[in-house]
Amino acid sequence: MVKNPVGVIGLGLMGTAITERLLDEGFDVLVHNRTKAKADPLTERGAIWSDNPLADCDRVIICLYTTEVVAEVLDSMQSALRTGLVLIDTTTGEPKQTTSLGQRLAKQSGVSYLDAPISGSSEQTRRGEAVAVVGGERRSFETCSDIFGCIVKKAIHVGPVGSGSKLKLVTNLVLGLNRAALAEGLVFARSIGVDPDQALKVLLSSAAYSRQMDSKGAKMVNEEFKPQARLAQHLKDVDLILAAANDAGQALPLTQIHQRLLAAAKAANLGDLDNSAIIKAIESFAPDGYAGHGSESR
Repeated sequence: MVKNPVGVIGLGLMGTAITERLLDEGFDVLVHNRTKAKADPLTERGAIWSDNPLADCDRVIICLYTTEVVAEVLDSMQSALRTGLVLIDTTTGEPKQTTSLGQRLAKQSGVSYLDAPISGSSEQTRRGEAVAVVGGERRSFETCSDIFGCIVKKAIHVGPVGSGSKLKLVTNLVLGLNRAALAEGLVFARSIGVDPDQALKVLLSSAAYSRQMDSKGAKMVNEEFKPQARLAQHLKDVDLILAAANDAGQALPLTQIHQRLLAAAKAANLGDLDNSAIIKAIESFAPDGYAGHGSESR
């Protein structure tokens, strides 16, 4: 077995991008995924398959869909949980569940758990442009500085376990609304006879600029929706945002509208496309479309 390998569990868009960065920087990487064939392109690049990275590595990155799935996977590998093991969970999870999971792992098995969701798409991560917001023990965070230095542009320690998940929901709220605003602006431009490509060029140089224009503008204009981050994934995150806000007694009116847009896009079979495909949902509404949808919840 290789010396001091890093494990990666979950080889979706983000897990694959993270593994590629680790391999490019010379890390020995042990990978695991529910569907083993998904690891083939990475093992061809030098990654090593592991039936249980928790047993084979002292530091393991987790890239899964929800906190519930993370808990299920860890329970299936429970015999390998131990003191000295550090888990870096990049899943955008529900904050209360994330906090509970981290506390349970520490109490029952002595595992150091960092909730470290990534702010950025898989493509931005692949280019080293993403940011990690990290909750958990600072000492464990610091012992993983070499990993964070490889996979993200910046890693920010934001407090105890669960804090990363909270901050990720905040960033995703603003990020998603920026993306929706861009989509609506481009639809508006086309509707009044303005070339969307020309509109994007002006927006990029104007006070309206946001980084979403760099990453999603051309995809919207060209209707090129190969996924960097799936639309259905962001709907899941928006559902988490609204649930957390509801628990806190805070209304989020723009996010409620955004949720309905994303749900409409998913219902139109756009969920597996890039989240920039929200522009298609906006295009589909008549001028009074939202008046007809009212304010009923999903």
